[in-house]
Amino acid sequence: MSDERGIPRREFLKSAIAIGGAAAFSACLGREEVDVPTGPDDLSSYPQRQHAWNEVLPRDDHGNVIAPSHRVLLYLNYRRDGQPNEDDRDQVETALRGIEHAYERSGDGLLLTVSYSPAYFDRFDDSLPDDVDLPDPEALAPFEEPEFDTPDAVVHLASNTAQVVLGAEEALKGNKSTLNGVDQPDAALTDVFSLADRRTGFIGDGLPAENADDAEGVPADKVPEDAPLFMGFKSGFKKNQASEERVTIQSGPFAGGTTQHISKLRLNLNQWYNQDDRWQREAKMFCPYHAENDVVEGTGDNLGTSSKIDDCQPTDETAREMGVIGHSQKSARARDDDDSPLILRRDFDSTDDGAASLHFLALQRRITDFVDTREAMNGTDVTEQSAVGQRNNNGILQYIRTERRGNFLVPSRSLRALPPAQPTGDAQEVTHESS
Repeated sequence: MSDERGIPRREFLKSAIAIGGAAAFSACLGREEVDVPTGPDDLSSYPQRQHAWNEVLPRDDHGNVIAPSHRVLLYLNYRRDGQPNEDDRDQVETALRGIEHAYERSGDGLLLTVSYSPAYFDRFDDSLPDDVDLPDPEALAPFEEPEFDTPDAVVHLASNTAQVVLGAEEALKGNKSTLNGVDQPDAALTDVFSLADRRTGFIGDGLPAENADDAEGVPADKVPEDAPLFMGFKSGFKKNQASEERVTIQSGPFAGGTTQHISKLRLNLNQWYNQDDRWQREAKMFCPYHAENDVVEGTGDNLGTSSKIDDCQPTDETAREMGVIGHSQKSARARDDDDSPLILRRDFDSTDDGAASLHFLALQRRITDFVDTREAMNGTDVTEQSAVGQRNNNGILQYIRTERRGNFLVPSRSLRALPPAQPTGDAQEVTHESS
């Protein structure tokens, strides 16, 4: 769908988010014919788990959660040296509540989380409690050399409505006195934090194909028109995802929170589409059994609620017999004693910096759960006993390059504004409960 300017609407909205700013927000208001309900006057009914998004997101015909289309990650550094003060905490909480009053909490409205890095918690005399597993980021494969993200905080804004994420961002920067008809408080996140980086992206049927021309090295004619991600297949199947309960910290002062890993992966789509055929892509994304038996139709919507990895041969047998193993096949080996996956993916594609990439955002109870999942994905144990290479014919490893990694704690809602390392009962009380 194009307007009188001749620019497809969804392509324009994605570009506006990538650019950001007041002008992009105003332009989106003119392109999106949508009436987003405001949030409630009383926010006390909002869940304590910041990451509890699924109950307000739509589902597809199979019951899989449909992820919000538009994303912004704001990487922030606290302006003061030393420990935060109560005035700054109040400023942050007030600014966040301003945008929550402006937009309802839903897929078409606004979903957000605020998370904090190990570097942020280093300012405190106390260490994080034993219930919180939050190490510094590190390389997770022998062949990667990522840079490490160490800003103090990350705000994740998500919505199916482009103007919502842009409007929320502008309000947090103190650039909007009213938002969606709601007066905004005299409090800006940027009075307390400086902006270290801004990353954007998208996920959803057709969005990668529509935006393929924005990135160098993307064979635009090869990306499936209905694919939700650049590599051409669906992800986020219900049975391949950990539940929100599974990734939630269960005890201690940060109970109700979760940990978050964010990596930036550069994609080699030219090789993926032009050097490999459909059989190779299906075998490497899922497993050779799927490719041999035409299990996956199109982008994989026919698979229902799982990638059907149980139908594949054991990974080591596949490696020895076929000389190639699948990404999903390897990753599925990382499960707990109840056969649950360990991580909840909320990743999205991007054309930041003019290159196709994936912001791989994962939630898990402990960062160790992510490390275990990545270890399974590396398939090092398989390469030692087969012809499968360290990267070649080893899932999708040869098509991705890890550029950045960062670890963060997503505290409960009551602790989202500059939390201490060892919260007390008083620190966990929600301020401004009915504001």
